[in-house]
Amino acid sequence: MTRRDGEKKHISLALQGGGAHGAFTWGVIDRLLQDERIGISGISGTSAGAMNAVVLANGLAKNDPEEARHGLTQFWRDVSRDGRMSPLQRSAFDRLMGNWSLANNPAYLALEVASRFFSPYDFNPLNINPLREIIEAHVDFEALRRSQVKVFISATNVHTGRARIFGHSEMTADAVMASACLPFMFQAVEIEGVPYWDGGYMGNPPLFPLYEKADADDILLVQINPVVRMTTPHTAAEIHNRINEITFNASLLAQLRAIDHAAKLIEQGLISRWTLGGSSYRRVRLHRIGGEDQLAALDSTSKLNAEWTFLQHLRDLGRASAEIFLDTHFDDLGRRSTLDLRLELADD
Repeated sequence: MTRRDGEKKHISLALQGGGAHGAFTWGVIDRLLQDERIGISGISGTSAGAMNAVVLANGLAKNDPEEARHGLTQFWRDVSRDGRMSPLQRSAFDRLMGNWSLANNPAYLALEVASRFFSPYDFNPLNINPLREIIEAHVDFEALRRSQVKVFISATNVHTGRARIFGHSEMTADAVMASACLPFMFQAVEIEGVPYWDGGYMGNPPLFPLYEKADADDILLVQINPVVRMTTPHTAAEIHNRINEITFNASLLAQLRAIDHAAKLIEQGLISRWTLGGSSYRRVRLHRIGGEDQLAALDSTSKLNAEWTFLQHLRDLGRASAEIFLDTHFDDLGRRSTLDLRLELADD
């Protein structure tokens, strides 16, 4: 029997970016949408997380979880179809060995070298980005802005270096493309005369908007970028990959530090709410579904691998992780946090 909406446990989702690895997040969402005990009140995201966020919200705007599941499947399917035209494909040897890396692909190697000397303004003067057409085909932004599910996505202001959070009423295709604008691959996205780059530099994903403006008291972070690696990178590719991971997790860790500090003050009875930048935030419960263990073995080049078999593989990993979370922590939703920030930040 279907539960009444009032009986659902409502959560907000915070979705990290990570290129094709965002298909892991697709799998997490797909499993959550199948659980009639859960409702989604708010979503924040960055880069691929922003794309998952708006496609999900587009389906939920129709008050139909199955429509949202179908929309996400079709979105990632279209990403894969478009990717078949790309020269970035696995080599025959990598396919034979079951390796998802593109590191041995000549086109990838040429792109890596070219990006050191040429900018997107040189090699992509028409600023062509096929993902824009896919997003516009899958998201009715006007309907999304009218929906009850609040969406927030982050981009980085190129001029100031600060995070810009695009709120629910500002949601457009431009905002999504700004959030996913890798500066070595695409020209900065201008919105009202201001250039923006990928939001991962300053908010991957943004958590604080969910504290202030989303109704749910539980936030589920879907994290796909490893924070900890116990090996020292030695090759140029490994070093570059680790630098990117540290960079794109820095803003998340900074937010978690602030949340942990405020939680301690609340526990001590010193404050009941706290403010940041003039906005007021309540205490909420934090949870996490992490893909770090499953994705840590994949190198950074696989984030550009749009092969359908690979995206399905990541989706299945995400579904399995969400299944484990629900089996282990469903009863904790609405009761307590399952993400131990003190443990998370202990060695920081």
